[in-house]
Parts: sequence; C-alpha cells; structure tokens
Amino acid sequence: MQDLIGLYNSQPLGNWLIALGFNTLLVAIALFLPRKALTTAGIVHAWFLGITLWGCVGWQGYAIMFCYLILGTGITYIGKDIKTAKGIAEKRKGARGPENLWGSALTGTVCAIGYAFLPHPFWLLAYTASIATKLSDTTASEIGKAYGKTTYLITTLKPVPAGTEGAISLEGTVAGIVGSLTIAAIALLVGILVNPLEIAWCAIAAFVATNLESLIGATLQAKWNWLTNEVVNGINTAIGAIVAVLLAVAWAAIVS
Repeated sequence: MQDLIGLYNSQPLGNWLIALGFNTLLVAIALFLPRKALTTAGIVHAWFLGITLWGCVGWQGYAIMFCYLILGTGITYIGKDIKTAKGIAEKRKGARGPENLWGSALTGTVCAIGYAFLPHPFWLLAYTASIATKLSDTTASEIGKAYGKTTYLITTLKPVPAGTEGAISLEGTVAGIVGSLTIAAIALLVGILVNPLEIAWCAIAAFVATNLESLIGATLQAKWNWLTNEVVNGINTAIGAIVAVLLAVAWAAIVS
C-alpha cells in the first residue's frame, strides 16, 4: 500500500489525465489515417502503452518512445522496393501488431514502472538504452537488408543472403550505431539522460545487445519455436538496458 501511495504522490493525477486525453486523441487520429504504422490491435495496445509511459516517466520518457516509433517505422520504408524484390520486406506493409509493439517496448515499460515505484536515475538510463537498442537493431536490419553490399553470418563471418537470421553487414552496423546515438541524444535533449557520457553507455550497450541478438538468431532461434522474433527483440532490449546500467556502475566505481 505504501508503494501505491508513493506512486500516486510522485506521479500527480493530472499527469495521468493528460496521458489519457493525449493518447486517446492520437488513437482517434491513427484509426482514420489511410496508412497505419500499427495495425488496429496494435493501436489499441499503443494507447495503453502510451498512457503507462507518460504516467510513469512523464512526457519526456513518452517522447523518446514516440520518436522510436516514428523513426523505426520510417526506416522500414527505406529501400522498400529493394527489400520487396528480395522477398525480405516487412509483413503487412510494415504495420506493427501488438506482438511487435511489446517485443520492442516491454523492457522499457518495466523500467518506466520501476522508476515510478522506486525512482532512481538508473531506471531512466535502462529505459533509454532499451529503446536505443531497439532502434539500433531496426536500423541495422533494415539498412543492411537494403544496402548492405555483403552480409556475413555472425558466427562464421561467411557471406550469406541479406535477411538471413544472424546476418550482419558493415552498412547495417554503422546505421545501427547512428540509430542508438539518435535516441540517446533525444533523451539527453529532453532531460531523461543527465550527461553526455550516458549517450556513450547507451550506444555501447546497443551495439553489444544488437550483436548478441544476431548471435541468438544464428544459433538458437531456429531450434526453438517459442523463440520468435518478438521474444528475441525482448531479450535484445533487456540486454541493452542491463549493459548500459552495468557500464554506468563500473564507471562510477572507477572514478570514485
């Protein structure tokens, strides 16, 4: 009960009402758009997600996830004709369903709720790193599939067709780093991150997590039916969040 009271006091009721009103307005608009970034079910889940994030980490935290959705969706359209010709374009013309949404945002949501109950800057770093990791992964994958001159299997470094699970490319890797830096920079701009060094932690964590995800895709994903892309995305973002916090803790120990 004390935790619930603490949550109520730290996150004013007005903040939740703004979250409810703003996200309801966005959902109403999204449902009538001719081209949707999310399926109808995905939009409903995004409504709940948006309210939760705004209520727990404010408009600043919400803005980071919103930027990810816009940037991540836009990136799927880059080189779309090339990816379609290769047969590796996103399903549903790139529209995301609930499973895609939560695969990308579950870790961030847990961090946001954790911050609401037990406020600590590490929750915000982990939150940002999880989103930076997901945009890094999305950017690396989409740019690599469209413009990667040569894609290599991460376990053997032998050339493989673009779109192969566990494949990486130089072009995709560079694009992924840019993607993670973009989210971290936005987080610093809105005040979620408190110093430029945390941008580096997010970028390093995203790089580590994205490559570990490729390793999982190359070695384990085909063996277990339950290890879907969405589950792997959840693991990916969790790794990114954890690594960023570990880097911050290690650095604090070094300089103290």
